[in-house]
Amino acid sequence: MTLIINHSQLKQCIELSSDLIPIIENAFIQLSNGNTTMPPILRLDIKEYHGEADVKTAYIKGLDSFAIKVASGFFNNPSIGLPTSSGLMILLDSKTGLLKAVLLDKGYLTDIRTAIAGSIASKYLSNQNSTTVAIIGTGMQARLQLSSLCLVRNITNVNIWGRDESKIDKYIEDMKIFREFKLIKCSSVESAVKESEIIITTTPSNSPLIQNQWIQSGQHITAMGSDAEHKNELYPEIISSCNCYVPDNLDQTRILGELNHAITKKIIDKDKKFTELGEIIKNPSLGRKTENDITVCDLTGTGVQDTAIARYAFDLAKSKNLGMEIN
Repeated sequence: MTLIINHSQLKQCIELSSDLIPIIENAFIQLSNGNTTMPPILRLDIKEYHGEADVKTAYIKGLDSFAIKVASGFFNNPSIGLPTSSGLMILLDSKTGLLKAVLLDKGYLTDIRTAIAGSIASKYLSNQNSTTVAIIGTGMQARLQLSSLCLVRNITNVNIWGRDESKIDKYIEDMKIFREFKLIKCSSVESAVKESEIIITTTPSNSPLIQNQWIQSGQHITAMGSDAEHKNELYPEIISSCNCYVPDNLDQTRILGELNHAITKKIIDKDKKFTELGEIIKNPSLGRKTENDITVCDLTGTGVQDTAIARYAFDLAKSKNLGMEIN
């Protein structure tokens, strides 16, 4: 039997909450421990429509199922009233390969697990007393990353920058409902960055937005937009000058993360080792050393996150008797 779970049913099972943090933390730990099989990402670019489709997967040793995720990002969609992201996940039996479930999430589970990864990055790498964040971008992840950050930090001030002023206004309107933030519209990326303790970049930019000379002592940066070779939000010098650079998966960020651009420009040696996020979750002393350290987490999105959240959603759906069984 295969369980088909639709988008609305998945939203009844999974919401952005602290319950998901240990689920995704454990996935990162297993990845860094070498307890996973995770192939490179398969990506198809459709340049004329500013779109891409990605296939990610990972098997975590000892688990009875694993996910294969197909996700798309078409960044012109908001201009025609459509969401940027879509997709689905399938869950397969680890022993037989038989199809256990199809999760018709329309990209929802990807959005949630990405946001939770951002909160984990700030949990371990930002200063605990941080209250001010810069959000670079105004899309779905700009909203979810801020909401998720509030699970681990007491955020009161939000500096927002985006290319479209009307989208900034809509972002402020939406996020005021979520929480009583002091929301500040910034005229430049520089002003947003310089006035913040935590910086989160959420754009599909193909050219760097944040310059090294803007970075202040004690800041933490979570860069989650560079999930393809051509995407780039940070000037590469930031990677070499920060006190602590942390990849979600080193092999992956060397190819398509912010690290990739530092390697391409020969600022960082391609064989240089860095401590992965999973290792820091196990041993936080490997990350930030002092309140003055500048830390950067490079989130490119990993298949283990997809397997972790798909399995969790499947178990919750079964416990709630949601979904449709088919032969």
